[in-house]
This record gives sequence, structure tokens and C-alpha cells, in this order.
Amino acid sequence: YWKGKHPGWAYFTAVPFGLVFVEMEAWMKFGGGQQLHDELAGSFGIKGFPCGNTGVQMGGWFNKEMNSASDFKGLKMRIPGLGGDVLAKLGASTVSLPGSQIYENLVSGSIDATEWVGPWNDFFMKFYEAAKYYYYPGMHEPASQLTLGMNKKWWDGLSKTHQAIIEGACNEENSRMMAETNANNGTYLDRLIKDHGVKVRSFNDDIYDSFGKAATEVFAETRAHSPLAAKIHESFAATRADVGRWMLLSDAGYINQRNRVLGIEA
Repeated sequence: YWKGKHPGWAYFTAVPFGLVFVEMEAWMKFGGGQQLHDELAGSFGIKGFPCGNTGVQMGGWFNKEMNSASDFKGLKMRIPGLGGDVLAKLGASTVSLPGSQIYENLVSGSIDATEWVGPWNDFFMKFYEAAKYYYYPGMHEPASQLTLGMNKKWWDGLSKTHQAIIEGACNEENSRMMAETNANNGTYLDRLIKDHGVKVRSFNDDIYDSFGKAATEVFAETRAHSPLAAKIHESFAATRADVGRWMLLSDAGYINQRNRVLGIEA
């Protein structure tokens, strides 16, 4: 929501083709992410720490099937941030609505599609009453990180002990929210499918390749904004490449084989 003030802010929430939760944690704590956040936030008089995450989000709710990238042309969709910029390059008409206004706009037909979070959060928004097609995976928010922001002058006046307490509390909430989200998403995905007839669909390769091409253009524009924006992007991208290679062998490699052997399916 703050990308209009500086596009670098987006990297500390979520960007298209960005970092998943464990990768984001690696960047923020050991890859220079927190230091870059301090540099950016400090220019606004803010000190902040990660304080919540909802992980990989769903791709969104649609009132029709999305079979190719051309289906986004003319689509009216609620999707903020750099993800919205990506879809705009595919011809979508994107808007950023507060959560309280999404349902009414979807039901009235003012928008054709929306993204929100994932099955647990989305269930209570009742989007299924107006859009039955629920697509995955969301390219736009692979780890939606929330931040506790504080007045930097106030923060600087705290004792080291109080600063450590606040940072520790933020770390705990960051892990807790991610755990709670994961604990509930599977259950509520089943309820959406069985109780409300939601049709879960995967974006095909044609669509995802088009997302990637558009995202490359968006990142080029973001880097060109300022030296700090470029520095944030390069640091972020370096962690994505480095940790991403390991993730293919570890998390992704293991989960794919485990689910295949045990017959676990979406």
C-alpha cells in the first residue's frame, strides 16, 4: 500500500515472484533485509520489524475460468501493489479496495475478480457467493509480511532491554501468525470446496510465463526509481537466487516426493 511513497516498501511485504516465508526470514535476518528496511523506513522517521506473515497466497477469485493470458485483458480485478502492476501490463483494470468494500463490489459486478489471502481468511469474506473459480498459486504475494512500525525517535529513546523485548515479541508474532495460517488453510479449503462448490484451478504455464515477463518489466521500472530501490531489489534478488536453489533440493523437492508417495493432492 505504500509503494506510491517509495516502491522499495513493496519488497518488505510481498512482490511478484518474490520470497516465501522461510526465504524472507533468511533475507531479513541474515541477508541484509533488516538493514535495508531500516535505511528506507528511517527516511520516513520509522523503525520497524516483521510482525506477521500469511505465507503463499492464492491467486484470487474469478467469475470465469482463466485459460490464457489474454483472459486478463479488460478484467476488472482488486489487486494492489506490484502484483497489480503486473496484471495491468496484461491489460487488466486493477483497483486497490479496502477489505470492507471487496465483497459488495464483487457481488455488484463492479469488479470481476479479487485476491485476498488464502482459504482461511477468504472463507469469512464469502467471495464464493459471487466468484466460484479459485486460482492458485498467487504470483503476487508469496509471503505477505506485516510490519510493526514505530516512531523512530521514540524507539531511539528506549533502553536496549526494552528494544530487545519489542523485537522478540515481533519475532514471536511473526512465527505464530504463519503457524496459525498454515494450521487453518487446509481445513477451510475443504469447506470451500465441499460446502460451497468452489472450483479450485491452477494457473497454466502460458499464464504464469506471461506473469513472469510482465514482472520483469515492473522490476526494471522499480529499480530505475532510485539508487535505494535498486539496492533493495538487488539484495532481495540475490537471496531469492541463492536460497531458491537450496529450496528446490530441500523443501520443494521433499514435499513433492512426499505428497506423490502418500497420494496427497490439492
